[in-house]
Amino acid sequence: MARILALMALITGALTTVLSGVVMAAPGPAPVFGGVATCAGSTCHGRAQGNGAVVRQDELAHWQDPASPAGAHSRAYAALASPRGARIAAALGLGPATSAAACLGCHATNAPPAQRGPRFVLSDGVGCESCHGASSGWIASHYAVRGTHADNIAQGLIALDRPAVRAGVCLDCHGGAARPGHFVTHAMMAAGHPRLVFELDLFSALQTHWNEDADYAARKRRSDHLRLWAVGQAQAVRRSASLYAQAGLRTQGGFPQFTFFDCHSCHRQIDDDPARFKPLETNPARPITLGTPPYNDENMILLSAAARVIAPAAGGGFDTAARAFHGAVSAGRGQDAAAARLAAAAERLITAFDAAPAQRDTAFALVAAIADKTTTPRFTDYAGSVQAVMAIDTLLGALVADGRITVGAAAGIRANLARAYAAVKAPNTYDPAQFRAALGDATRAIAVLR
Repeated sequence: MARILALMALITGALTTVLSGVVMAAPGPAPVFGGVATCAGSTCHGRAQGNGAVVRQDELAHWQDPASPAGAHSRAYAALASPRGARIAAALGLGPATSAAACLGCHATNAPPAQRGPRFVLSDGVGCESCHGASSGWIASHYAVRGTHADNIAQGLIALDRPAVRAGVCLDCHGGAARPGHFVTHAMMAAGHPRLVFELDLFSALQTHWNEDADYAARKRRSDHLRLWAVGQAQAVRRSASLYAQAGLRTQGGFPQFTFFDCHSCHRQIDDDPARFKPLETNPARPITLGTPPYNDENMILLSAAARVIAPAAGGGFDTAARAFHGAVSAGRGQDAAAARLAAAAERLITAFDAAPAQRDTAFALVAAIADKTTTPRFTDYAGSVQAVMAIDTLLGALVADGRITVGAAAGIRANLARAYAAVKAPNTYDPAQFRAALGDATRAIAVLR
């Protein structure tokens, strides 16, 4: 599974407006991207061992890991030069993928040439500053003895400790953005680009390169796995609906931009064997006509379950907006307004999730909500089912981290979870009933430990 990350314009130097006289201060110089080498010294993040006094200081080694998901960002540019990357670029007529603007937005830190420092190297791939922001403003306060996290943010460091901000950054590539090089079209996928999948907490776990000790908690705050997961779902829905509301992205010639739709509702094995029959299941949350490609609602399904547990006052409004959106897409009328309402409903849930107090049994309640009679009938398609397995995996990890379930008990449950993963191993062998049975086994095994 691929994993990962703007909700807002993120503090990179702004114009100051004095409203009384409508006087504007001149903007400062554009921030400069120093490149990975700027962070790679042995006194900074380039140590061979993670034994730093404040941070690990071996972060570069994690980023460069050639085999694990933790090193995926450093390998992103090299993927463009691979045989697969070359085939995709050739099919799309882009020329070399390593210099194609449509690819570099997400496969490298593609800073404007005028903002590249002397140590910046494009082939480094997705470097530190893709996620943390151009370093010229904040790097001095970043290593100052008396510097603080707040100082760094004030100087342009992106506040990735805030779930909504982190999700927005990840989604720029793992969900799409309305900027050159940040939107994977259906044509790209037809040429061979993988389908995008996003789940914030899992992606964060794969990229973890810090120790959440007392010092970390004092400077920022400990990771809240449930909040990360829930906010990630909400941000994914908000981003998707916001992009779909843009007419220039919503269509591709005379066709819809199918990147927004569920791939596997159309892309499945097709033959004329009269003995073969694919049962048609009605999805209760999607009022669409038979044969209409469904909008990819994998994050909507999980967000609805999260809202019922964490923010029930806002959950009903979200479900209404989601259902109306599906109807508008199916009818081809009122799509802009429906998409805007759905994005706004997801935005309200982001705010509600961020303000919700931590509750002892929230993770157990979320597991139950994903497996209840309201949610499980919605698992009729492959993408939503994959998202559900990742959610249960995340929630199980949160229960272990909070001491609600022992490591040994979790290991026993993972055998059940493995069967749910097996049920979504490949889209052509996916069977909704089989998946729901496997998911039910896993969630019941968790529930008995409550």
